[in-house]
Amino acid sequence: MARITTIAFDADDTLWQNEQFFRLTEQRFADLVAPYTDAPDLNGRLIEAVTRNLSFYGFGMKGFALSMVETALEVTDHKVPGTVIAEVLAAGRELLSYPIETLPHVDQALGRLQETHRLILVTKGDVFDQERKVAASGLAGYFAAIEIVSNKDHDTYRRVFDRHADGPERTVMVGNSVRSDILPALEAGAYAVYVPHDLTWSYEHAEEPVAQPRYARIEHLGELEAALTSFEKIN
Repeated sequence: MARITTIAFDADDTLWQNEQFFRLTEQRFADLVAPYTDAPDLNGRLIEAVTRNLSFYGFGMKGFALSMVETALEVTDHKVPGTVIAEVLAAGRELLSYPIETLPHVDQALGRLQETHRLILVTKGDVFDQERKVAASGLAGYFAAIEIVSNKDHDTYRRVFDRHADGPERTVMVGNSVRSDILPALEAGAYAVYVPHDLTWSYEHAEEPVAQPRYARIEHLGELEAALTSFEKIN
């Protein structure tokens, strides 16, 4: 096997906090709508709508905001006041104003690894929102390329790794989603490192491929170099 030359990183909840702000917005939505419905588990109804609408709106805050409005109308039989809908939309817009908080060890790990590997960023979601977060993070300078994609599957990874790396077989994908960052990257022929986050959205959960030799799990990015060393030993 060829030596690993490129490390690709997911962004949200791998490099910086993201899901915690969606959780705050979910609770704000429930607080606003609850007085107008007896429907149980408003948060669950919202997540059902978000998941159902992924094929229409994609990932990101715009689809989330539209799903909040849709759910508010559904659970109240379209009786929710317009003023509440306005507040729901305002809560969605606030997702654009939360500060970008990088996770532990991120700057140190990227600083060391850019000396030895080509680094690229592969993130999915709304282009405007993802570009904003990348700029606000202060991390853009570490990356030789930044790709914002609508979805992450094996074809996407093959295309990105052929374009910006030396092919999947010489690339490691690092992320907090087994479903989006790990399994399709492995299927594309790359290595994959899973970095769990406490608040990863349930949609992104999947069984870890623990028997796969090109897979590793670490607790934080400070452990990434050790995982890379373990991969090099099987080359």
